[in-house]
Amino acid sequence: MSNPMVQLQEATIKAQCKQLRMPVISAQFRSVAEQAVREKKSHIGYLEALLAAELEERERNTIARRIKEAHLPRVKTLEEFDYTQSPNVSAAKMRELAEGGYLERAEPVLFIGECGTGKTHLLTGLCVAACRQKKRVRFATAAALVNELVEAKHQLQLRRVLARWSRYDLIAIDEVGYVPLAEVGAEFLFQVIAERAEKAAVVMTTNLPFSEWTQVIPNARLCKALLDRITDRAHILETGTESYRFRRTAEKCNRSAKTAENKSS
Repeated sequence: MSNPMVQLQEATIKAQCKQLRMPVISAQFRSVAEQAVREKKSHIGYLEALLAAELEERERNTIARRIKEAHLPRVKTLEEFDYTQSPNVSAAKMRELAEGGYLERAEPVLFIGECGTGKTHLLTGLCVAACRQKKRVRFATAAALVNELVEAKHQLQLRRVLARWSRYDLIAIDEVGYVPLAEVGAEFLFQVIAERAEKAAVVMTTNLPFSEWTQVIPNARLCKALLDRITDRAHILETGTESYRFRRTAEKCNRSAKTAENKSS
C-alpha cells in the first residue's frame, strides 16, 4: 500500500472521527494499531482497545464536567480527609456514604459541628464522590442559595430557578446557621428542601444544634417543619467542637516559637 494511500486513509478516519465526536480514537487509532501488531492482537482485540480508550476518556470528561458544574468552593476528596484529626467522624461511615446508597434512597445527610471541624470538607467529599458516579450535583451556602431565590423572585424567574434546583441528584447546602434568614429566605429554603423530601438527597452543614435553629429561622412553626423534613431518615454526623484549623495554627506557632528559642540559645 502506497504512503499517499495510507495518509488518505488516516485523513479520512480522522474526519469520520470528528463527525462522530470520537477524539480519542482519532488521536490514538494509529498508535493502538501499532501496539496491536506488536502484541499480535486480532482485529476485534484492536477495536476493543480503541473503544475502551474512548470510553475511559469520556468518563473522565463527564466526571470533570460534573465537578465543574457543582460549583464547589474547593475540590476536596474524602481520601484527603485526616480522620486522625477528627476522631468524632467515622471513616467507615463516610466510606459507606461515598458508595452512594443514600442518593438512591433520597436520604438527607447532616454534618453538625463547630467551625474548623471538617464539615465543609466532608460535604465537598461527598459531592465529589457523587460526581464520580456521574450524578448531577450543586453546592451553595445557605445564604447564597437564599439570595439566588430572592433575586429570582424579583426578576419573576422563581419557578424556573426552583425547577433547576429540583433537577439535581444532590444539592449540598453549606453554613446553615451562620447567617440569620429573613422569613422569606427561610420560606425559600424550606421550599427547596420540602420539594426534595423522599425524592432526592440533600447534604447540609450547620454549626448549630437543632435546639438553636430558631436563631436562624425565627418562625418557630416554619423551623419545626424544616427540621422535620431534613431529619427524616437522615444520616446525622457530629464533627465535634474543637477546631482543627485553630489547633493546626497553634501547633505551627508553637513550633516556630521553639525554633526561635533554639536559635537564640
